[in-house]
Amino acid sequence: MLLDNIENILDSFSDGVIAIDKNFKIVSFSKGAERITGFLAIDVTGKSFNEVFNSELDAHKSPIDGVLENGKSLTNIRTKINNIENKSITISINATPLKNVKGDIIGAIVNFRDIEEIYKLHAELYTENTRLISILNSITDGVLTVDNEWRITSFNPAAEIITGNRVEDVLGKQCHEIMRSKTCKTDCPLRKTMATKMPIYDYEIEIINAQGKIVPISVNTALLIDEQDNIIGGVETFRDLSIFKKLAEELHEKYSYEKIIGKNKKMQKVYSLLETISPINTTVLITGETGTGKELVARAIHHNSPRKHKPFVKIDCSAIPETLIESELFGYMKGAFTDARADKPGKFQLADKGTIFLDEIGNIPLSIQAKLLRVIEEQTFEPLGGIRTIKVDVRMIAATNRDLQKSIAQGTFRQDLYYRINVLPVPLPPLRARSGDIPMLVNHFITVFNEKFGKAISQLSQDAMDILIDYPWPGNVRQLEHAIEHAFIHCSGRTIQTRHLPEDIKQKSSALIDELLTKENPIDEIEKEVILEALKRNHWDREKTAKILKISRITLWRKMKKYSIKQQNTR
Repeated sequence: MLLDNIENILDSFSDGVIAIDKNFKIVSFSKGAERITGFLAIDVTGKSFNEVFNSELDAHKSPIDGVLENGKSLTNIRTKINNIENKSITISINATPLKNVKGDIIGAIVNFRDIEEIYKLHAELYTENTRLISILNSITDGVLTVDNEWRITSFNPAAEIITGNRVEDVLGKQCHEIMRSKTCKTDCPLRKTMATKMPIYDYEIEIINAQGKIVPISVNTALLIDEQDNIIGGVETFRDLSIFKKLAEELHEKYSYEKIIGKNKKMQKVYSLLETISPINTTVLITGETGTGKELVARAIHHNSPRKHKPFVKIDCSAIPETLIESELFGYMKGAFTDARADKPGKFQLADKGTIFLDEIGNIPLSIQAKLLRVIEEQTFEPLGGIRTIKVDVRMIAATNRDLQKSIAQGTFRQDLYYRINVLPVPLPPLRARSGDIPMLVNHFITVFNEKFGKAISQLSQDAMDILIDYPWPGNVRQLEHAIEHAFIHCSGRTIQTRHLPEDIKQKSSALIDELLTKENPIDEIEKEVILEALKRNHWDREKTAKILKISRITLWRKMKKYSIKQQNTR
């Protein structure tokens, strides 16, 4: 039947469109009708028009009755209906008879719009010209337009402030004469837009203002097109990033210590602890999972201590064979073993007056631990094969990813050594426990890799950032750094997208499904996760999210309420 095949057509209209049969029963209800009235198609289909809307348009006195009987269309008839909140709204309707292939009238199509919306639209159109001018003059972003010969045709007050040039001095001049950027002739974003007809967003460059000062700006570009679709020039909006750069530096100082980055409360406690212990000449034990930044912390302690101008010597105890660890730490004398053809100082001797960092101290063999304890307590040792005691002045910092107390219970680590190195413990939280720090760390790595690879990548897409924030990071900060480096290699634009991330990080969703299937109500949990993911991907725009999920906005709102889903801020 014809009525069964019109829903896709009706949904393409932004106005409300309802199909009724000859008995005033609703047989189809468009998305626009849902928007205007608040009713859902699933709830009203099959009910009478008057029953749903408490309308003046019942079957006995309505002009629509004439449409159904005589086939005469209606145009711009005003009436009132009640919406889902039982509030009366004035609508303008058009009605057209719906006929089958034989020409028989089998219903009607009722097209309607909210009169109040029309009034608002007229008011907005009426004031649009003056509003645009006032907006242009009041926005804090600089705006300039050029013609096809690159002559400046407009220059708003914010552009005057940012560049230091007066509008009367720049109109008619070439754009590059005013902006004076290194990119003007080689990598001009507006020139790219004019050539490719594609807009550019958040392109960071530096200009030289009228006073000769370098000003960092972020640029957006677009085409200017006349009514005949001819390109008549381009428009560039730009924002002064000076305050943002200064703020970023201040935030970096506040939320970092040396090269350690994080605003998480646990990291703030670490910074406070490092300030306290760095000047004190005693042993420190740094604990944390692999990749949490134990070496960075050790270096920060050294660089903020009185020994900062003396050697910092690192030894990875997990990377040295057990047979060589003693000679590496304490050195050896000529003839101590077959290949010992000359004296060789050990790491402790090389670190004299400075700091030695024993990474993964839990890997040191039990046979060497007694000698290590003596060095810590007496600052003396004998090299392998030597008979003379060597005295040193060394501060020791140790680190481990092991549970040393468990190693003590297993007999693989000396209890007295543990107590001696655990004088000032510094526990580092895993990255999954401070996921709020991920955006800061990502921005830091973007800066590092832009310099390393000579690129100008400015950010991650929100989808990519959401994946990084949700990922558990078993390899912690080191793994995140490698992930951003991987993305840099594959990204040729200015924004890192999901496709640029390593496969193992992108595939975490399958593990999530496995976890959800263990829940008490897996269907609800999966639906909740799908809705949450869709909201994130659409930046919490409910209209776009509902469209992606193929449900109405009201249904989306109900499900968000059901699952207690509230907007999250990940930036």
